[in-house]
Amino acid sequence: MDNFTPLASLFGGALIGLSAVVLMLLNGRIAGISGITAGMLSPSGATPDRGWRTAFVAGIIIAPLALVLVTGTRPDIGFVAPVTVMILAGLLVGFGTVLGNGCTSGHGVCGIARLSTRSIIATAVFMAAGVATTFIVRHVMVGG
Repeated sequence: MDNFTPLASLFGGALIGLSAVVLMLLNGRIAGISGITAGMLSPSGATPDRGWRTAFVAGIIIAPLALVLVTGTRPDIGFVAPVTVMILAGLLVGFGTVLGNGCTSGHGVCGIARLSTRSIIATAVFMAAGVATTFIVRHVMVGG
């Protein structure tokens, strides 16, 4: 297990949970990235709360850059799929978030915490689809 980082993972998970709780307390909103981004990108006037949405998305983009500035090192991230496959995967994820009325952050982090039946089922479907896709790609398509 080269990527076993329990303390960093615990700290990151705690920060995600804390940000979801703070957003709910201050804005009464669910921290679902697809909904936040959709509201941010909607036509002018349709979303009066575009400011906090833009700040939230900007924070997701700026935080890793700030980490690089503070530590002086970049995380070692490698992509094993061609760019075209990653673009297709991103489009499929986007389609799935529309189909599932939310994404893994909204359903998995916030919905399960609220004991939402719909979110529990959606998250189970997300996870099952991910496990099945990984199995197919790694063991069936590659010849495992």
